[in-house]
Amino acid sequence: MHPMLNIAVRASRAAGKVISRAFEQHDKVEVELKGTNDVVTNVDVAAEQAIIETIRKSYPKHTIISEEAGVLKGEDDDYQWIIDPLDGTTNFVKGIPHFAVSIALKVKGKLDQAVVFDPIRGDLFTASRGKGAQLNGFRIRVKQPKELTGAILATGFPFKKKQHIDAYFNIVKTLFVKTSDMRRAGSAALDLAYVASGRVDGFFEIGLKPWDTAAGELLVIEAGGLVTDFTGGHNHMQSGNIVASSTRLLKEILKDIRPHLGESLSK
Repeated sequence: MHPMLNIAVRASRAAGKVISRAFEQHDKVEVELKGTNDVVTNVDVAAEQAIIETIRKSYPKHTIISEEAGVLKGEDDDYQWIIDPLDGTTNFVKGIPHFAVSIALKVKGKLDQAVVFDPIRGDLFTASRGKGAQLNGFRIRVKQPKELTGAILATGFPFKKKQHIDAYFNIVKTLFVKTSDMRRAGSAALDLAYVASGRVDGFFEIGLKPWDTAAGELLVIEAGGLVTDFTGGHNHMQSGNIVASSTRLLKEILKDIRPHLGESLSK
């Protein structure tokens, strides 16, 4: 295992312990509203601190970009850790056991290492640039269906971008009639990991943040898939609008998405 991936795994497991312990003592979880339809808990903060401390012990000069702490600038900005200590906070708060720790490392602007860890199921998804993706030590690959018929797509409602609700449901309607079914499970990091491991055939969502998608993106790419924005370009880190699937199926998904975008979602 790459030494930096090893640290990411160690950090994800440290955060996972914090989260699992708190999930068993749910009455002690403190919830705060940090924005419209956006909550944070004391567990997010504690898990984030566990990750930062683990990374800082080995790489004190690296930059860390985290959902709760923001940008912690390091002396060596060529190395940027992008972390979401608890992706799926709403599920966690409601007692739904579907959430994950997401940790990615960018080296000179390119995704290099990735971990998505589900502390409840014990699923550890890992990827190193050019070395493939794994689930619990076994190689994973994106499924390669030839068409949307029979495919299962994952998605997430644009609950922070409700101005796009009409466009979103028009997209869902167009895709739903062609696919076998759809899933909305509440963790983008796990949705992308599930694409990488073949548990679902594709994923799309509006208005995500880099810490939601960075680790999952590398997982998909190293598992043989593609990740783009809604126009097939590579602006998804900026726009937050993301599609992930196999090469062939992604083209089909984009073809059905494009007619519903409008100017604001075409960027």
